[in-house]
Amino acid sequence: MTLARPYLRLPSVQPRHGTPPRLDLTPPAREGDGVKIISWNLLRRIGATVRDVINLIHAERPDLLLMQEATVEIDTLPTLIGGHYARSPLPGRIHGLACWSPWPYRRQPLTCTLPAGTLIRRVAQVIECRSLVVANVHLSHGQLLNRRQLRRVVQLLPHQAAILGDFNQVGPALIRHFQDVGPRAPTHRMADMLPIRLDRCLVRGLTCTERHVIENYTSDHRPISVTLRPSGSRAYR
Repeated sequence: MTLARPYLRLPSVQPRHGTPPRLDLTPPAREGDGVKIISWNLLRRIGATVRDVINLIHAERPDLLLMQEATVEIDTLPTLIGGHYARSPLPGRIHGLACWSPWPYRRQPLTCTLPAGTLIRRVAQVIECRSLVVANVHLSHGQLLNRRQLRRVVQLLPHQAAILGDFNQVGPALIRHFQDVGPRAPTHRMADMLPIRLDRCLVRGLTCTERHVIENYTSDHRPISVTLRPSGSRAYR
């Protein structure tokens, strides 16, 4: 599987390989070679801790965990539970994107530049895990800018791919050939009052067989979970 070009590799935390995951972290076999992916905005410093992340892994047994607003504290994850981990800090920020899997990555995750906002320069993390290519994103708040960023991510991906993360988008993404298959329940409570669905999953050439929002209140975002496999099998209903 070949990623589209061009991309730019930025300085990032190199993948860290801990001890082999304990038996109780090994994901179960899934029908049709499905891959379970969880995405979670941790809320830097005051939100979810590395222990909260470990509890989520124990409870959900994902094949791939994507994180946004991950700080250096999360870098201890492979030391504590094993597995394979990489983090891509946002330029000039204390936080960034991170991924963890009990399975080895097919190649080193890539950090790719996105169109920059006024204050924050954004990146995407592109991961090849199991049979899938997945982009981990935390897009800007500006509605025109975050759609430009999303179109840039699409240029980096092969035909069969998924994009997950905190989209910060209101309304549909409007990306050709990609379907929004993530859960429809709210994932974030804006200003502690207005529930809104900011965390999403877009796919092309893939089928979603399971999706749900995970009840977890250690961050201002709730994690989303999807199980994906190549299209051609029975779709989610």
